[in-house]
Amino acid sequence: MATEYDYWKIFPRMPKKVTIGDITVRDGFQHEEKYISTEAKIFYAEEMALAGCKEIELANLGNPAGMPMFKDAHEIFKYFKQGERFKKRCARKGINPDDIVFTGVTIREPAVDTAIEMKKEGYGPDRILMMVSTEEEHHFANSGTTLPDYWAEAERCIKKATDAGIRMVGTVSTIWGSPIGGATVLEDAVEFTKRWFEIGANDIEHADHDGSANAADVYRYCSMIMDEMPDPEAHLLHLHETKRIASSSVLAALHAGFTRFEATFGGLGGQPANFLDDVPIRGTGEYYYEDPRYVGLVCLEDLLIQIDEMGIEHGLDVDRVLWLGRKMEKTIGRRLRSEAVINGRTLKEGHMKFARPGRPARKEKYGETPDQVIPSGWGEKAVLPEVWGPALWK
Repeated sequence: MATEYDYWKIFPRMPKKVTIGDITVRDGFQHEEKYISTEAKIFYAEEMALAGCKEIELANLGNPAGMPMFKDAHEIFKYFKQGERFKKRCARKGINPDDIVFTGVTIREPAVDTAIEMKKEGYGPDRILMMVSTEEEHHFANSGTTLPDYWAEAERCIKKATDAGIRMVGTVSTIWGSPIGGATVLEDAVEFTKRWFEIGANDIEHADHDGSANAADVYRYCSMIMDEMPDPEAHLLHLHETKRIASSSVLAALHAGFTRFEATFGGLGGQPANFLDDVPIRGTGEYYYEDPRYVGLVCLEDLLIQIDEMGIEHGLDVDRVLWLGRKMEKTIGRRLRSEAVINGRTLKEGHMKFARPGRPARKEKYGETPDQVIPSGWGEKAVLPEVWGPALWK
């Protein structure tokens, strides 16, 4: 039986076009222990919009006493939803700003009410997010309430948000494991996904919040989701990177048919900071990791290069994104985790500046044609002998 070499025939669900959302300004910056200015937040979100990104998270709309990183949330949303400068810059690029979905995170009902008030004032988010974890200890650490109580709250919030013209994304977390409670069951996450749709969620963020996922289990879970709820627009994947294996999980999700992914510049992000500048803050309590250097999301620049070099359409300006990644390192003040911002994309034309001089003259000296790669007199095609390789030594 001949081997099938066409990747898309081997994995018929694998897409030829994907959406990559940028959640740096919210999820990436929430982990930083120094304040990121309003101007920087606007700069990166706007530049990503102009680079072709259609899904951008701008802020957490919860009480800024717990996460003062987002005390400027209203100002940022006003810039993008009411500001003339953004509209003019989009027009010059031929971009319709109404095609860009701006999301605000609203873990609890007061934040949902804030989003609704913002909407009434004309600058509210297009989409908001609430989150459940299949493992209740993790859920309690994030939300401060039990799962049954939270589900009832989420149902109320979805109805209110829908009436206000705001879509709700329901996050299912700890799918592949919990940093607090340990191992989890994939089937629980499938059931929670159905629960979200049952109470009216628009789409689902399937989340690995601590890098527990591996490729085999991601393929299994994403395939289970696509078997039971086969609308790729209804699902997006949110992966964290703690062991440098998330790219294999991205590939596994593509094999299963997922088409929507989200990431952060430089792999920023993680648990909300409990320190900002020189002040201890509440955040979500004590960190559940040992070393902040190895915590964060899938790296946007590297994910984009992975997708681009597979020939999958993504709609983003790759060079602009890599340029932004280099700028982000200056904003944050340290080397981040992207390899692509250093090495760029694979150039089909190569890097001839590294070629050694003298090859044409040497080939001429040996009587070789410019494109000759085997000695004269050899057969046009190689012929394997009956016994070859290791068998010769047995």
